[in-house]
Amino acid sequence: MRLRLFLLLALLSLSAKAQQLLPFVENFTKSEYTGDNQVWNVTQGTDNAMYFANNHFFLRYNGVVWEKYTLPNKTIIRSVFADGDKIYCGSYKEFGYWKRSNGKMLYYSLSKDKKLFSGNADNEEIWKIFKHRGVLYFQSFNELYIVNGNTTEKVKFPTQISYCYVIDDKVYVASVNDGVYILKDKTFAKNAAWAPQLTNTIIHGIEKHGGQLYIFTKNNGVFVGNDAAIKPWDSPLNTIVKEEVILSAKFINNSLLAIGTSRQGLYIINTLTGEYKNINRNNSLKNNTVLSITLDNENDLWLGLDNGISHVEINSPVSLFTDNSGALGSVYSLATMSNGYLVVTNHGIFTYSNNMLKGVPNSQGQVWDIYKHDNKFVVGHNDGTYLFDGTTLKRQSTVNGGWKFLKSTYDNAYFLTNYSGIAVYKDINNLTEWKILDSIKKPIRNIVQNRAGELWGADNYRSLYRITYDADFNVKRVQNISAENNIKSDFGVKIFNFRNQILFLINNTWYTYNSVTNRLEKDKIFNASFSNISDIILIDDDNFMVIKEGLLYVVTQTADTFSWQLLPEKYYQGRLILENTQIYRDGKKLLINLDDGFIAFEPSKNKATQPKVVIEGFYNNAFITDATDIKYNQSVEIHSITSCFGYNRPALYYKLNGNGKFIPVKNGSIILNNLTSGTQQVEVYYNNGTQNIKVGEYNFDVDKPWYFSFWMIMVYIVTVSLVLFLYYRWNKVKYTQKIRLNEEELRHRTQILQLELEAENQLRQQEHEKHMLEMEVQNKASEVAGKSFSIAKHSEMIESIQAVLEAEEDGEQLKSKVKKIIKTNAINKNEWQSFEKNLLKSHEEFVAALSKKYPLLTPKDIKLSIYLKMNLSSKEIAPLMNISFRGVELHRYRLRKKLGIGQEESLYKFMISI
Repeated sequence: MRLRLFLLLALLSLSAKAQQLLPFVENFTKSEYTGDNQVWNVTQGTDNAMYFANNHFFLRYNGVVWEKYTLPNKTIIRSVFADGDKIYCGSYKEFGYWKRSNGKMLYYSLSKDKKLFSGNADNEEIWKIFKHRGVLYFQSFNELYIVNGNTTEKVKFPTQISYCYVIDDKVYVASVNDGVYILKDKTFAKNAAWAPQLTNTIIHGIEKHGGQLYIFTKNNGVFVGNDAAIKPWDSPLNTIVKEEVILSAKFINNSLLAIGTSRQGLYIINTLTGEYKNINRNNSLKNNTVLSITLDNENDLWLGLDNGISHVEINSPVSLFTDNSGALGSVYSLATMSNGYLVVTNHGIFTYSNNMLKGVPNSQGQVWDIYKHDNKFVVGHNDGTYLFDGTTLKRQSTVNGGWKFLKSTYDNAYFLTNYSGIAVYKDINNLTEWKILDSIKKPIRNIVQNRAGELWGADNYRSLYRITYDADFNVKRVQNISAENNIKSDFGVKIFNFRNQILFLINNTWYTYNSVTNRLEKDKIFNASFSNISDIILIDDDNFMVIKEGLLYVVTQTADTFSWQLLPEKYYQGRLILENTQIYRDGKKLLINLDDGFIAFEPSKNKATQPKVVIEGFYNNAFITDATDIKYNQSVEIHSITSCFGYNRPALYYKLNGNGKFIPVKNGSIILNNLTSGTQQVEVYYNNGTQNIKVGEYNFDVDKPWYFSFWMIMVYIVTVSLVLFLYYRWNKVKYTQKIRLNEEELRHRTQILQLELEAENQLRQQEHEKHMLEMEVQNKASEVAGKSFSIAKHSEMIESIQAVLEAEEDGEQLKSKVKKIIKTNAINKNEWQSFEKNLLKSHEEFVAALSKKYPLLTPKDIKLSIYLKMNLSSKEIAPLMNISFRGVELHRYRLRKKLGIGQEESLYKFMISI
């Protein structure tokens, strides 16, 4: 890769490229003006707008918008001519004028229904319009149509002509094959003195300059002389333009001549020095065929091309050098040479002299800086530090990446910031010896100095450093000042040394250093004026340049007041090298580096004073008049039109209804969206460098929204009235319904109360019946208990008798009889079953509750539980269950276990609690 790059730069150094500092050219393509290719003629009206004959279209451009019109017969327009508030135009078998009304151009024919184009004039086209002695002339190639007030007459030429030219008080008629005639009272007198040189020669221009006539022919070059004699123009350029085919010509001022050619675009020639500039498709124009040339009120050129329109700012203080080949690359630094400039770029080192750009051999690579010393140049290169004497480039040291070479007026030395810190050279004539400042091994981008033994340095990425050193350049201390002052966001620090005061721009705030407190302090003056800039570059003790919102301003300080001069963005749009913009003086000019070139700017040529501004408003692409009905919340476009198209075109600002900050006007157009109703006021301002001055205002009215219109308000009134009426009726109906509902509710409550009383009586009756039944059950239970007790006594008696009998040993017969009696009186099985049934029935609820709670209880357990609930003792329970007393006790113990009851708890109390 390095070898290929070396070969490329070597080739560039051998082959010189013709390059020039050229005026700024603004090109307009047919996609912008939405017209045709050829632009046959251009003129400027008294309204300062430019008008163009563009084949089938008549174009108007006021610096803000393009307007496009066609003739009623849709024919090709060949010529335009401005006279007062009328723009005359000529076409095929048609001529007339355009006049502006309510923001539109209206056409009025001067030839319609006059039968001017008949016979041999059937195919006539009007190629030129001019005015002579107050009379208008419309010229075709064969006839001249003279309009004087309301009368129109035509005069036939003696031969076919190319164009007529008004010089002083004469009309020169250039024929195609028969030389030049002079029009006198509608007759033509041939200038025989010119015939030898101009016969069979097509003439495309006659101009008077310096008391002499200049005749521009299509293929035979330029002739100079007077009515008595002419000769070829004595200039080396005559041979050049002769070969390029002249199509148009115009003297710009006392020294500059513009010649438009068919092959190589435009030549701008200094007739005093012989120097020239060629503006063509290779450097600025979009097309090389210049059909017409016109000077505007700023003395700048408008070119009608074979395909498009170009505006050449020949009178601007700005010139541009642009390398369209791509060989130059991005320019990082410039310096003046005795015969041109030395330019360093990311591609290497180049010289520019005699309009030729040459690459310096063996200089390929990134180059950052140039320091001029006498007639030699110290170059900070990516590969080291080089010395260039105008012819030879030699490497002096291995200090690579030299960003800035600073001459110290305090230490008699030279400092070079680079990729790895700061190098110091004690003798600029011996760059082979240097010393690296120790303790600072960071990539330092910028340094300044205002006292001996001290440097201020900005890191390439972040932080501000103060470096102190002794007489032998041994570093004593390196301080990170931004860190010591607790500034967290210290990326891209800017250092600015102005009038021996060092200022620091850190995180959009300006600081100065107080050497007493050793602290950074905010600078009131600079923070008030330059708080939102992205870069600042010193020019001299009185001037510097700032970059704000992508725009370049030259700032001049007078006391505590700063005057701002804008360098319009169009000259450098998209070409600034951010963080690397540099400025260099070349006499009165300032040189500013750009991508692929540089700007030469002469700020002493101040812009025009307070401009005149015409303001027009458009709604739905229609001109706003008193009758325009602008709807609410719609868009309105305001055009701020000035008389200038070039460098003197002012930067304008506006305010809406006096609110908010000043808003820049972009390309003269203001788009207002979401407008509220009522009167709107747009105020337009011009900045004279120190303050905004009002230069115009525009007022218009916006309708109230449809929902606030008269009829809508009537609808609202009717609607509200209807709603109130319906609300009244609804309330009345609701009130009536409420009364009816209250009555029904009272009736229902009475019925409910009666039902509740009846239910309560029934409940009481049921309670009473229930109580009676419970009493009856209790009685039966008592009866059962008594019977059970009787049975138990009976059984006990029988057991006692039986026991006595068993104890009696004698009297077997007696024994037998007693047993028989006992057996006869014993309770039978049916009686026990009846007893047990009545017992369970009288305790149904208890049995159900007990069974539900303790489902594992046996019938015998339940029977014992009933007896326990009846508070019977074990002795009383034994005969009822037909078991012994001990058996009852044992059963009671088991029941406790099943019920989970301890010995200390009463079974009776437990049973009655269920």
